[in-house]
Amino acid sequence: MMHTGHKQPSENLSMRQLSELLNTDTSNQHLLELLSSLCQGSIAVDAQCRIVWISDQYRELMGLGDETELLGQPIESVLPNTQMPRVVKSGKPVFVDLMSINGRWCLVTRFPLKGPDKEVLGALGFVFYDDLDNLQPLFDKFARLRRQFESENLIRPSRYALEDMLGESPAIQLLRRQALRAAQLDTTLLLLGETGTGKELLAQGIHHASPRRHGPFVGINMGALPESLVEAELFGTAPGAYTGADRKGRQGKIQLANGGTLFLDEIAEMPLPMQSKLLRVLQEREVEALGSNRLEKVDVRVIAATAKDLKALVDQGDFRADLYYRLNVLPIRLPPLRERDGDILSLSEYLLNGIQKDAQLAELPLSEAAKAWLQTYHWPGNVRELRNRLERACVMAEGERIEPEDLGALDDLPTSQTSEPLINSQPPQSTATSLNDQRLAAERRALQQAIAAANGNKTAAARQLGISRATLYERIKRCGLS
Repeated sequence: MMHTGHKQPSENLSMRQLSELLNTDTSNQHLLELLSSLCQGSIAVDAQCRIVWISDQYRELMGLGDETELLGQPIESVLPNTQMPRVVKSGKPVFVDLMSINGRWCLVTRFPLKGPDKEVLGALGFVFYDDLDNLQPLFDKFARLRRQFESENLIRPSRYALEDMLGESPAIQLLRRQALRAAQLDTTLLLLGETGTGKELLAQGIHHASPRRHGPFVGINMGALPESLVEAELFGTAPGAYTGADRKGRQGKIQLANGGTLFLDEIAEMPLPMQSKLLRVLQEREVEALGSNRLEKVDVRVIAATAKDLKALVDQGDFRADLYYRLNVLPIRLPPLRERDGDILSLSEYLLNGIQKDAQLAELPLSEAAKAWLQTYHWPGNVRELRNRLERACVMAEGERIEPEDLGALDDLPTSQTSEPLINSQPPQSTATSLNDQRLAAERRALQQAIAAANGNKTAAARQLGISRATLYERIKRCGLS
């Protein structure tokens, strides 16, 4: 008999109790054996999602022998894509689902295990079918229905996965690892990063890697909504809530995201009155539509994003402190492009290839000078600006390669450098009979003015122009300057 003074921690106790219940109780043991004989494998976990029972068929399906110790192991360490933790947390069954086990797609069902007072003790999972060829007609019908729902905007699938985040720099590899870990936790996320760093792409990737991946992904940009429409768009409207409102009522983005993920971009732009309603959604998991006095339960994960300093906005009274701390549970910072050493050229080549392919343009490679400029520019608009400049270059380039001026390198010179030429500067060629001549003349003038402003210091002139020193010498030679 156990001494009360040496009571085990509750999690160990629940695991032992459930294990004993499944393995020693004769009726339960017979029931498990019966269910196992009717399916291709079964497994049970406790309230902490640790394996307490597994059938021989399930082991065989996973390709694991009897010598592999599984009891007591977290199920996610054995089956990373399982949804058993979600069943344990919600207490609700998942009757029909597809799951990849050891490279094979299987039809699975999961049930919560509850005690006499309805507390969740764990969950049972069953593989009922591991040969899906005969079910292909059913899958085809499901696919057709899903496409129909997507076309009617009833389901919003995520377009991107974490693998779509290009780059191999240490900063982007760390971001991928953080995002993958965050995807497994069903908690609120706050994505922090400058404009154009890919916050929505990351949000979709996290959704795609999470247990909610089969649910909808609904995104909304708070900065693009007029303040008068925010409440209706987010929380929906009751029938006849205001003049002109839909007589049947209208679901908001939160209701549309039920069972999936809601992405709130530019969260700092959310009006203060709506922040309190969002806080209720996060804390109580319920939403009240505009014009309604009825609360509706929702199961939604919120991922918020901003390029602003939310803490500073809290200090200024422009953002609710309680909402900030509720959102800031798991912040993830996206690195700006200038911190992603080695990624700029690979990103540029990938984006350029996609732009030219989509627009059916001839392949036009980057010149060495253009590559050098891309690597030295500071990129305040990050990946979005990079794509925009490459699109511009595909239109503007007239040579056999894309040059820095095609990317808009000369547009970034200070106004004082592109106004009147210096008195002692060599004048440009008198006539410019083509766009190339005009471009060369403008480049020559910019080089002369930058070198003069830097008192002949080539390194300072190159920095001022946003190009490398080697590129500066190349341009000097091309423009016939000494």
